[in-house]
Amino acid sequence: MIDEAIIEARAGAGGKGMATFLREAIRPLGGPAGGNGGNGGSVSLVADPSLNTLLKFRYRRHFIAGNGGNGARNKRHGANGDDVEVTVPVGTEVWETGAKRGETEVFLGDLVRPGQRLEVSKGGRGGLGNAAFVSSVNREPLLAEAGEAGETVKLRLNLKILADVGLVGMPNAGKSSLLTAISAARPKIADYPFTTLEPVLGVVEHGIDAFAAVDIPGLIEGASEGIGLGHEFLKHMQRTRLLVHLVDGSEGDPGERIRTINNELGAFDTRLAGSPQIIAVNKLDLEEVELLRDEIEDQVREAAGDDIPIYFISAATRLGIDDLVAAISYRLADMRREESAEPATVLGPEPSNGEDPLDDDNLPVYRTRKSNSRVVVRSRANEYRILHDRAVRLAEGSNLDNFDALVQYHERLERMNVTDALRRAGAKQGDAILVGDWEFEWQ
Repeated sequence: MIDEAIIEARAGAGGKGMATFLREAIRPLGGPAGGNGGNGGSVSLVADPSLNTLLKFRYRRHFIAGNGGNGARNKRHGANGDDVEVTVPVGTEVWETGAKRGETEVFLGDLVRPGQRLEVSKGGRGGLGNAAFVSSVNREPLLAEAGEAGETVKLRLNLKILADVGLVGMPNAGKSSLLTAISAARPKIADYPFTTLEPVLGVVEHGIDAFAAVDIPGLIEGASEGIGLGHEFLKHMQRTRLLVHLVDGSEGDPGERIRTINNELGAFDTRLAGSPQIIAVNKLDLEEVELLRDEIEDQVREAAGDDIPIYFISAATRLGIDDLVAAISYRLADMRREESAEPATVLGPEPSNGEDPLDDDNLPVYRTRKSNSRVVVRSRANEYRILHDRAVRLAEGSNLDNFDALVQYHERLERMNVTDALRRAGAKQGDAILVGDWEFEWQ
């Protein structure tokens, strides 16, 4: 099962604003008419219930949205770039990861409902055309902006299966046989350990009710530390409501095996140790299990506690299966009623726009755009480079060979406090000032 993938999402850049003036026969002095650039497209992940693995990301890892179109004459707005939607299985966690191994990851969202959407890479804003710079003191602006660059993020996708019931136990306890007996799933069944090599999901019907059960590869002591196969799939147990702990009644000391599995669950995630459980003792069809039933139950009760329900079953002959399925169904129904009776908890500030705080099908990602905190940097003696984002985009979108445009650009630098930063950095008359692809002399 492919349940983890690394992908890259690259949003589109904003289009370039245009600097132009309206010149028509009937309007010879029509004024500034340069349109704004279009916004770059964004990349979003969408939960798709038809997917159950991340296999497709083995063959495609890069997702690139469209760039915004450039502004045009007559104040025409550039076209917005095409968005990209990437479908992922329901139950996918999304983490922003660093370019290098070991860098801190940032959790972005968890897609747990069909159709839920998470924007992971936002497109750059389109640059302003010169018509947007008209003011009472500047009737003929010559400046325009280049568009913002789109975000590029590296993501780690982590799939955790969504199921109501998790079947856990030692290898060869009969989990695959039990899943086959209670559902239409057909996992591999054999008489050797570790037959199941990946989680298998099955839907179980009980009257008008139904629930999903997942068979996890057999756990052994040390599984939480990477021993055996189960450690790779323990994460899939974290979303289950109820654990059915299967024990082979024909093997000795069932109580100790229960303690071993519970210890591994708790070592992997302390919440798993406190998950509700039902214990099923398998292989009741064997004579020795039937004869030692009371003794086995006492050992299991001592290990699990008096409040844990215990059922004796035979997955091979379906003996006791109906009672177990009914118990699981009723327990899940009680848990759902308890959850629906609890008041909903809303994390974070209440929305101010009147939206339902629990309507989170579209998950926003709140993070600041990555920008350089330095406004000016000294490249070498008598040379300074402007790093201020808006100043750079104005330079890239304008023709600074035009003296009047250069004067207007200097006025903008003054308003953005960039000239103060240059003075503080030590710039003096005659020094070279670099911004984007332009170079001019500091006056």
